[in-house]
Amino acid sequence: MTARSLRMIALIWLFWAVVLIGYMSFAATRYAPSRADDALVWTAQETRRDSLEDNPYLLDPFLNTQVAWDSEYYLSIATVGYDDPDISTVEYQGEQYSKSYAFFPLYPFAMRVLRAPFDGLLSPIAASTLAGVAVSLLGTLAAMIALYDLTRDELGEDGGIRTAFMLLIFPASFFFATVYTEGLFVGLAFGSLALMRRGRLAPAAILAMLATWTRAVGGTLIVPLGITWLMLYLRPNADRRGLWLRAPLLALPLVAYGVFRYFNGHPFEIVEVEWFGNRLLDLSLTASAWAGILQRAQEFPETATWVALNLGAIVLATLSMMLCVRRYPLLALFGFVSLVVPLTSGWTGTQSAFRYVLAVPTLWVMLGRFSRSTVFDRSWTTLSVLLLAMNAFLFSYDFWAG
Repeated sequence: MTARSLRMIALIWLFWAVVLIGYMSFAATRYAPSRADDALVWTAQETRRDSLEDNPYLLDPFLNTQVAWDSEYYLSIATVGYDDPDISTVEYQGEQYSKSYAFFPLYPFAMRVLRAPFDGLLSPIAASTLAGVAVSLLGTLAAMIALYDLTRDELGEDGGIRTAFMLLIFPASFFFATVYTEGLFVGLAFGSLALMRRGRLAPAAILAMLATWTRAVGGTLIVPLGITWLMLYLRPNADRRGLWLRAPLLALPLVAYGVFRYFNGHPFEIVEVEWFGNRLLDLSLTASAWAGILQRAQEFPETATWVALNLGAIVLATLSMMLCVRRYPLLALFGFVSLVVPLTSGWTGTQSAFRYVLAVPTLWVMLGRFSRSTVFDRSWTTLSVLLLAMNAFLFSYDFWAG
């Protein structure tokens, strides 16, 4: 990477962060949506004017537009821990399980580390919020650098920068500047894939392990890791002895997931199934969930709009994998697995696909390719930024945006 390109990416990232966070704060002072939000069958009762009055993590005024929904759990874990009495619980066979157990530990742990300098200067929740936004933003910068590195050979210096920019302006990219795991996850996952492409197995495996401790789907990085090892092994004049010595590193994502399940596996399973309604590769439950939301979309325009955004995002991500699989097979494979797992888990896939496509690396490669056309670049940027502004504004008011 040249110094010019790194400086350009860093400046684009910095000004994007300032503009987006500033917009979310400023727009919320000028106008407000009509409550409640009827996007989904359960969102209305969660978006009344008094819905959050007993939720301290989502009421602190500091950077309040950057927190909503699941931000509550990350802030709680970072500030207090998994067993926080201020977090509601799920009852199962007479036992109570904090809903925080559905969330993986690395992101709130990073928040806890980064918030240390602000303890005493800000309230505990404010310090955690600032740290969470910072971790998300830094992860996003890492993802931009990784995408540049992945596409520079094909698209050149400017094309790599355009690809990185596409990551920032997608209609769901406001999540990269909020207390959500998306920024950290794509930074670790895309970084791991970029290192695999360079044949650097050890650091790629370490980043894959960290990605797994951020979101469960990070464990699927074991597949491209294994394929990378095999491709290196089959090369003429390969250092096969060295590759065998490094082979155990390929299991790091699996080990990471196993460690998490060993310590938090039972409460994780209970909360995921009993409260969030998620089960691994449950096609019948997923079909039932889609049938319900599609039926609701016929009556509620808010739901119809949300369905259009979700399905549009899925179509774009799928198209990108098809178009990029020949040149970027590992990116397409990871994108496919990382999307199929959450989209077939039950209720979540019908409600958050819009957000899950952010982890599909070929989506950004495809948009980077298409943006070589001036007409496409200007048209897509206009459409994407307008939708980004709409969704960022809804999130800032705690409306459902993914």
